[in-house]
Amino acid sequence: MTSAVKTENRVHIIQGEFFVTSDRDVMVTTILGSCIAACIRDPLAGVGGINHFLLPGNLGATAAEDERMGVHLMEMLVNGLLKAGGRRDRLEAKLFGGARTVRSHSDIGKHNAEFAQRFLKAEGISYVGGSTGGLQGRRIQYWPVSGRARQILLAGPAKIEKPVQMPVATVDVNAGELELF
Repeated sequence: MTSAVKTENRVHIIQGEFFVTSDRDVMVTTILGSCIAACIRDPLAGVGGINHFLLPGNLGATAAEDERMGVHLMEMLVNGLLKAGGRRDRLEAKLFGGARTVRSHSDIGKHNAEFAQRFLKAEGISYVGGSTGGLQGRRIQYWPVSGRARQILLAGPAKIEKPVQMPVATVDVNAGELELF
């Protein structure tokens, strides 16, 4: 008699996307630099999701336009969770990303992380952990239903946001790993 090996389903999201599921076997991945990934779930409803956003859009955009971009993806994620059976008063969140990827007078990553924290507070969503800031990009693995998250820091300062362009060889498993349950 042979036993079946259960494999988890992997979903990869990129900047500007979000994903919601109630499937325990789904793990979502993304690669972040100054972007933020909000990992939000309702533990009682057994539903969770993640988004990936960079607030500043066009170079000529005003602060209000920038925040609308972040607000839009945060609202899409929260609404997706509510449509899937979650309740706002039970939502809990983890935030990842917000690295300082470009040396300049403004720290876009810090601005992104502060925005995400303000959004969670304004919406009454519990912040239960995560990892933001620093100078390195991150690979995030998130299991939306259980809330388990793993962060793997990328070797060297993050330079890009598009995961397709990130060579696998730049990942240094000894650079730092963080796992939250």
